[in-house]
Amino acid sequence: MERKPITTSTIRQMKEEGTPISMITAYDYAMARNVDEAGIDMILVGDSLGNVMLGYSSTLPVTMDAMVHHTQAVVRGTKTALVVADMPFMSYQASEEEGLRNAGRLMKEGGSAAVKIEGGAEVCQLVKKMVTAGIPVVGHIGLTPQSVNQFGGFKVQGKDFAAAQKLLDDAKALEAAGAFAVVLECVPAALAKKVTEQLTIPTIGIGAGNGCSGQVLVCNDLLGFSNGFSPKFAKKYRNLHDEIVGAVSEYISDVRDRSFPGPEHSFKIDEEVLEKLY
Repeated sequence: MERKPITTSTIRQMKEEGTPISMITAYDYAMARNVDEAGIDMILVGDSLGNVMLGYSSTLPVTMDAMVHHTQAVVRGTKTALVVADMPFMSYQASEEEGLRNAGRLMKEGGSAAVKIEGGAEVCQLVKKMVTAGIPVVGHIGLTPQSVNQFGGFKVQGKDFAAAQKLLDDAKALEAAGAFAVVLECVPAALAKKVTEQLTIPTIGIGAGNGCSGQVLVCNDLLGFSNGFSPKFAKKYRNLHDEIVGAVSEYISDVRDRSFPGPEHSFKIDEEVLEKLY
């Protein structure tokens, strides 16, 4: 049976029914087609493309133009999943007006169905303006990568009472502002579960335990594209790094010993034509 396109209403309904939500971070047309075919509920075009696709050491250098470019590609490869695009660093921090315009770009030019914004109570006024303008918003609290320098590194958030209470308050504030979902990153599992139970909107966890309404992983982590560092919270379902390196190594060998291309990969010409050449 053909799946219907997933909307924000679908995501809210999944929360109400207790159906876990699957989300994956992808950055291009080919990957979007694959994960959409697999039946993923949501695709996040993350500003983590700075690390994963562009080779930066953080998400900070990612521009609005880059986000629009990659969002367009993902949208072209998607039939049913709900596509959410990240608001990159300094696309909304300078002013609410600029944030609103940039969120509009991700939908108008990029084609996303929603945007994701990092921050709690401090961004709620902007979230309200986005929602009023017809832009669905996913919040993002806990470890927010754009603030990694302020945090002093990638650390679990909400471990003491004050930090835990702020995280819960921020989640409730985002819900009140109109966000239809909120990402909880690197949060103790029990705290994430408590936040999830107190919200009517779904929580999407990454390094936040299995008590959230859903989960998100970066496609390259899930598929094992690299044999380097892998976050504790990322489960590697395949080891495509070794598969890719192995396949290319075989190709190099076949080219060097001239076993590729073989007759089955080549095209023929009549001998009479060759004989007439001079």
